[in-house]
Amino acid sequence: MTNGIRVKICGLTSQAEAEAAATAGADYLGFILYPKSPRYISAEAFAALSPNLPPVKKVGVVVYSSPDDLARAKDAGFDYVQVHFPNETPFFEAAMWTDVVPPERLWLAPRVPVGKELDLAFVPLADTFLIDTYHPTKVGGSGETGDWPAFLKLRDKFRKVSWVLAGGLNPENIVAAATTSKAFTLDINSGVESSPGVKDPAKLKALFDALKQAPVPQY
Repeated sequence: MTNGIRVKICGLTSQAEAEAAATAGADYLGFILYPKSPRYISAEAFAALSPNLPPVKKVGVVVYSSPDDLARAKDAGFDYVQVHFPNETPFFEAAMWTDVVPPERLWLAPRVPVGKELDLAFVPLADTFLIDTYHPTKVGGSGETGDWPAFLKLRDKFRKVSWVLAGGLNPENIVAAATTSKAFTLDINSGVESSPGVKDPAKLKALFDALKQAPVPQY
């Protein structure tokens, strides 16, 4: 934790990257199980890698297609399963996910179009929600910054939920993002890469060095 803020470094694909992220200060290590991502790692590859990874909480990131996807991620040994899904997903369908992954291990990442609001019916289904910037063609992270004041409103309205801010965060804007959103948890991916899928140790260090200048978030 840095200045009261937890950080998830996502899109890791190797032991070396995981170690670099943990050494820099990451509280969570994220692995993307979506085959179309340039940062894809299979559940089987992660399971083989897992015994050698740093003792930091692991998050498996999936794009929802079936309960089997969630089961594979959970069974691969992840501490948490992060699910990206359309905001228009029927509630009864999302509710069934908790039969596979319990709410305390479930991170929900709804794709909320610009001009729309998060379907609040989802809120009781998980302890953690990740808010990323919407993109019409990308089902996961957009790499673009989002509406930080809107994130703050959600954080303050639903204090029992752990809200995670994602979207275009990097060493240059991390202090502004943390200051404006007052997020207790930040998710960083492409902002600490030298190229898609390749994490840069220097950028990782710069990000955590910068975050030390951010104010400690409070309610």
